[in-house]
Amino acid sequence: MLRFAAERGEPVFSFEFFPPKNDAGVDALFETLRALRPLGPTYVSVTWGAGGSTRGRTLEMVTRIKRETEIEAMAHLTCVGVSKAELEDLIAVVCDAGITNVLALRGDPPRGQSQFAVHPEGLAHASDLIQLAREVSDKRGVKLCIGGACYPEGHLETRDLAQDLKNCKLKVEAGAEFLISQLFFDNRRWFDFVGRARAAGIEVPILPGIMPVTNVDQIQRITSMSGAAIPAGLSAALKARKQEPEAALQLGVAYAALQCADLLRKGAPGIHFYTLNRSPATRAILSALRAQEPWREG
Repeated sequence: MLRFAAERGEPVFSFEFFPPKNDAGVDALFETLRALRPLGPTYVSVTWGAGGSTRGRTLEMVTRIKRETEIEAMAHLTCVGVSKAELEDLIAVVCDAGITNVLALRGDPPRGQSQFAVHPEGLAHASDLIQLAREVSDKRGVKLCIGGACYPEGHLETRDLAQDLKNCKLKVEAGAEFLISQLFFDNRRWFDFVGRARAAGIEVPILPGIMPVTNVDQIQRITSMSGAAIPAGLSAALKARKQEPEAALQLGVAYAALQCADLLRKGAPGIHFYTLNRSPATRAILSALRAQEPWREG
């Protein structure tokens, strides 16, 4: 997946969706994908529901996306609520379905739980899942492109940046070929993380994760769960527009577009958009980036 974009000398542009809950949602997702296709996304990814609640639909969506839209697709896998044996079976299903891109994550606690609980016969860390995915796919003769997550501001459960970086390196040593960052709003956080990662010997591509602000209350909830900080200037501007949803949306799109242009101009290998299944904002940003091509200005 990332290999193909690198060969073309173009940045990676990816969009993350969660599995629709019903048939109407499925139709809306595929309509969105049809609208995205002319913008040339490198791939789209589909998340794994809390506690693995949507894993069947995740695999179904990824398979359909790849077959029906001609857009490369990536499936998320997590350790939440499943045994190692079940994970082995799921990875085999992924391989047999012709899915060649996987994002392997430990996963968040299911709704209503504050802490991650390891399944009695399961895996405790994303690095364990990455290694398992590599082992199972190799046995089946499938070359999976496996990615992992990274956290420029530290994982919410590991605010020690040095320890968090060690955990990140374990993922690469286990077989992760690329990393996608948690969302952030201050580019200095991402550049600092990349510098520390390179100094630690992490050489795989590190893709910045960007979430355009489309709703003030929603982004406040998301940042409280992710640990991402909102810069004071952006926070004040958003609060001033809290009663003006359209103005807040316009600000969010403009801010994210400036973020992306700066990242690409200074060497980021691409952008991973967290869409929350609302693509107009990210489509507008990608359209602007395609028109400007800031990566050619670096």
